[in-house]
Amino acid sequence: MTPFDKTVHHYLTHLYGPRAGEVQRRLEQHLAHFRPRLPAVLPTATAAPDAPTWSEKDQWVISYGDTIVAEDAPPLAVLSEFLQRYLGERISGVHVLPFFPWSSDDGFSVIHYREVEPTLGDWAHIRELASHYDLMADLVLNHVSRESLWFVDYLAGSLPGRDYFIEVDPETDVTQVTRPRSSPLLVPVSTRRGTRHLWATFSEDQIDLNFENPDVLLELVGILLFYLQQGVRIIRLDAVAFLWKRLGTSCIHLPETHTVVRLLRAIVDEIAPGTLLITETNVPHAENISYFGLERLPEGAPDEAHMVYQFALPPLLLHTLTRGEASTLQNWLTNLPVLPKQCTYLNFTASHDGIGVRPLEGLLPDHERDALLELMHRFGGFVSMRSNPDGSDTPYEINITWFEAMRGTRRGPDPWQVARFICSQAIMLSLQGIPALYLHTLTGTLNDVEGVERSGRLRSINRRRWKRDELALLLENPSTPTHKVFNTLNHLLKLRRCEPCFHPHAAQRVLPSPPNLLAIERGPLSDGRRLLALFNVTDAQLPLESAGEAVNQALNLHDWQDLNTNSRGEEAAALPPYAVRWQVAIN
Repeated sequence: MTPFDKTVHHYLTHLYGPRAGEVQRRLEQHLAHFRPRLPAVLPTATAAPDAPTWSEKDQWVISYGDTIVAEDAPPLAVLSEFLQRYLGERISGVHVLPFFPWSSDDGFSVIHYREVEPTLGDWAHIRELASHYDLMADLVLNHVSRESLWFVDYLAGSLPGRDYFIEVDPETDVTQVTRPRSSPLLVPVSTRRGTRHLWATFSEDQIDLNFENPDVLLELVGILLFYLQQGVRIIRLDAVAFLWKRLGTSCIHLPETHTVVRLLRAIVDEIAPGTLLITETNVPHAENISYFGLERLPEGAPDEAHMVYQFALPPLLLHTLTRGEASTLQNWLTNLPVLPKQCTYLNFTASHDGIGVRPLEGLLPDHERDALLELMHRFGGFVSMRSNPDGSDTPYEINITWFEAMRGTRRGPDPWQVARFICSQAIMLSLQGIPALYLHTLTGTLNDVEGVERSGRLRSINRRRWKRDELALLLENPSTPTHKVFNTLNHLLKLRRCEPCFHPHAAQRVLPSPPNLLAIERGPLSDGRRLLALFNVTDAQLPLESAGEAVNQALNLHDWQDLNTNSRGEEAAALPPYAVRWQVAIN
């Protein structure tokens, strides 16, 4: 057996015991079918397995396939044209949220995994996008729509779907199960065998798949490989933390779940080197980064996700900029683990979902969290809840657009919304990892309250559909916030992609400073180059003489040039409210 075969056998034995050999033979058939059909991803055939697959030029956009619509073209074609026209090479990748036929949850209740939703376009449009940008696609592997053919099979008692779902006696105690929603965990379903109760973590339309059945795993592996064949380079493992179920446990982050991620990592590293796996786990920080597999480093390289979402960053940034103090953010950044070269973070502030609250557990006191929730409510947002084992509900996420979330501080709305908003994005862009900007962040979109009223879903507040011509007019009008936000962010992206100190592996150090200032040093690089990023997180002018000993020592140690203005550091002795300064040492 090859080392890869031995690794796969080890993982499958953990999952399926004595059935591992049979499952592995079937898996090898999948791999043999797809291996000659997959495009090469690594720059050269001789690239080392641990060669960096990212750089400072990696900057991504997150969008639904129909976030921008027009009457004369399919939405996927409109999205591709928009990205190339307005962003071009300033971005390197795009995450197109589920573009498959679906029945609910704006795409995350998948009916057909191997089809493109006809109202969006077809696979040719997906491949066209992938020819310009690194394409991320969702592998929605925890659950499936009850309108799927698999579920139809289940209802009829036919193969293959007959054994794809998890039946549970409704009298079973499931109170230990960790819930991300307040809906019932078990959903009654009428079948030819009578009423059965099925596991449904997220909604009654999203029925969980049974990975104890190896047929389910093999089916999803085949789907993953099919996506790679269509030009997808980055696979997002949606809701993966809930994948494996075992009654009597929390049914989140179970060892088998981590083994499935390790298996998928081994497969893509073997069959399509350069493919990236990213886990989507909106949970407390320590649980989130467990999907790197860092605890196994003494025995070898990390073997789970290449990337994890930096879920704690959005709510911590929100707290920092609405409270006007960076101490909590500074402490969290200071204590982030140093990652090996095979891993990095995906940094973001907003996405199609809300701003997760669970990642604040252990980082922010409950009274500070509650004050933040109340403020977001005052700014027009909502709060989604989740159920606890004792039957109570607690906050799960804030539903609001990021631009509206930056409307003011604890004192209320103020004139600094745009400056505060840009500061938040600049902080995110400065951090170690790869940045991803939600399209509605780039356009400074307002809360879509009408969308919430139409859909009945709180998340619709941040899922507006732009008409292409309407958006174009706003982008071209210098007096609109959309123009100001988009052009400023576009400029920051242009600067960032040309600065080697923003490489995901460039060292990051938080300099001790007063709470009103965030100071981050990136580098030094092998040639001695280093960058100092300074952020005033308040609405008051901040004299640099009060920036603290560490910052002033760094400022005095080198001559600095501002990346944005090309001016020398000594020419600006103070930071205006929410000012952003990227400075590189020029000596």
